[in-house]
Amino acid sequence: MQVAYSLTLGSELAGMRLDQALAQCWPDFSRSRIQGWIKDGEVLVDGAPARPRATVFGGEQVELLAELEEEVAAEPQDIPLNILFEDEAILVLNKTADMVVHPAVGNPDGTLVNALLFHDPGLVQVPRAGVVHRLDKQTSGVMVVAKTLAAHKILVERLAARQIRREYDTVVTGVLDKPGTVDAPIGRHPRDRQRQAVTAFGKPAVTHYRPLEIYGGHSWLRVQLETGRTHQIRVHMAHIRHPVVGDPVYGGRPILPPRARAALIDILRGFGRQALHARYLTLEHPLSGEKMRFEAPLPEDFKELLALLQEYRDQMSGGSAALDEDDDAAEVIYVRE
Repeated sequence: MQVAYSLTLGSELAGMRLDQALAQCWPDFSRSRIQGWIKDGEVLVDGAPARPRATVFGGEQVELLAELEEEVAAEPQDIPLNILFEDEAILVLNKTADMVVHPAVGNPDGTLVNALLFHDPGLVQVPRAGVVHRLDKQTSGVMVVAKTLAAHKILVERLAARQIRREYDTVVTGVLDKPGTVDAPIGRHPRDRQRQAVTAFGKPAVTHYRPLEIYGGHSWLRVQLETGRTHQIRVHMAHIRHPVVGDPVYGGRPILPPRARAALIDILRGFGRQALHARYLTLEHPLSGEKMRFEAPLPEDFKELLALLQEYRDQMSGGSAALDEDDDAAEVIYVRE
């Protein structure tokens, strides 16, 4: 697809570098893409090819005639999507636990990106087929996809500014009966490069959690991310010795409650993924500014796990152990360099 623009740079842009000024004038495009067009000679200033480090004085006539290359190389595939909401700017969906988000080595197709490109071929023009944030393969739940360049740019910036709220449900081993925060930097594991770890050389990572139910030796938590590091919830929960149930990387051996019935033992031993579900997503619509909140209901395997844990709790105690959600006594776990 070819794009063509012409404009006169205003005096308020004087003193800025050309690529910075054009990024403000053309918010649909990233600064790196604009820099590429300048280097390729596709941006003219007063009729001459622009210089990469040119300074703006105001009043210059700028022209752009460039080919908008495809951002995504994946092939469209007819894969069902559970769409919660869709309009001209965004698509919100409930990802299943068995779906990889992006094609990669080992998963060249059958991914969410392949499904999105089939659903809306126009997404080939949007970075990552419009995916704003990712979920691990075996994590289910709500995701937002931008359908236009403008919406993608806005949502990515808001995500970086922590203006998009994400809340997860998870079941972890052990008792966490008070709200808490894990503030611990996450980076590549120093020996196993396929894993993440809490490390002094990692990037800042903050995870807030509060308990919803306690089931003897397990806890159902609502988790909110302040940052979005790879495997963040799984790494942080394992770090405080309350790993996510079923986590094949960070979970270790399952903890079996004493005198548990066979059904609960079987599901704890054989839960086929990490018990982690992106339950809620809250954002402002990139065009209208409307505040929107989306919920992805718990999947059946998660509900079955909770039901068996509740049955065990009732069997052992005969009562509920639901937590007061207004309890503001919180444990904060900090790990600093």
